[in-house]
Amino acid sequence: MTSSPALRVVIVDDEEPARTLLREFLGRHPDVTIVAECANGFEAVKAVTELQPDVLFLDIQMPKLTGFEVLELLEQPPAVVFTTAYDEYALKAFEVHAVDYLLKPFTAERFDEALARARGRVGRESGERLEAAAREARGTEGSRDRVLIREGTRVVVLPVEKVDVVEAEDDCVRIRAEGKEYRKQTTLGELERMLPSERFVRVHRSVLLNLDRLAKLELYAKDSRVAILKDGTRLPVSRAGYQRLKELL
Repeated sequence: MTSSPALRVVIVDDEEPARTLLREFLGRHPDVTIVAECANGFEAVKAVTELQPDVLFLDIQMPKLTGFEVLELLEQPPAVVFTTAYDEYALKAFEVHAVDYLLKPFTAERFDEALARARGRVGRESGERLEAAAREARGTEGSRDRVLIREGTRVVVLPVEKVDVVEAEDDCVRIRAEGKEYRKQTTLGELERMLPSERFVRVHRSVLLNLDRLAKLELYAKDSRVAILKDGTRLPVSRAGYQRLKELL
């Protein structure tokens, strides 16, 4: 009889008793190795990025970063089992291809079911599907008051009011804020849906502008305009972008 492949697991929960329980339940499975325990989302992003586990047991409601925000920051997340005391996130969890959703308090038997499902998922996920899961995690939060960016294993949290301009760049976006530039693995459309529409306007097919940074509009050529920002930056404005600006200004 072929033995089950060993599983490398990361536990993420801001409450020590919850981590202790998960550790106890996992300890009943000799082929499982806990490679990291994390008390918040920042630690989780770093651990998963560095250690590349097979399975992630992930709390949802945590300070600093939620479980969904952790997934947003992972380019290729492992098999994910959410563990939470709140049932209202179940639909959203499965929209981002969660293996299972454990509602606290759960029994050892229910935990074993989730682990078996995770074991079945490991090794069968294609890179394309994992990337799709990460994209969907990025797109499920709706309008937010901050933008999350991963730089290696470090997470940068940008309040949206500090963002000046977002520009499409190959397979990512370039975000300018307070004289610095950041790159985020997402599309301009995905980020546009997440940012408040009353503040950010698509002035060009590849440019998203924070209206608070706009100083003036100038005619550049026939049916072509340029946006002049308060710091002197000049941005192209398409005909459709000009119509959107007129509606908001």
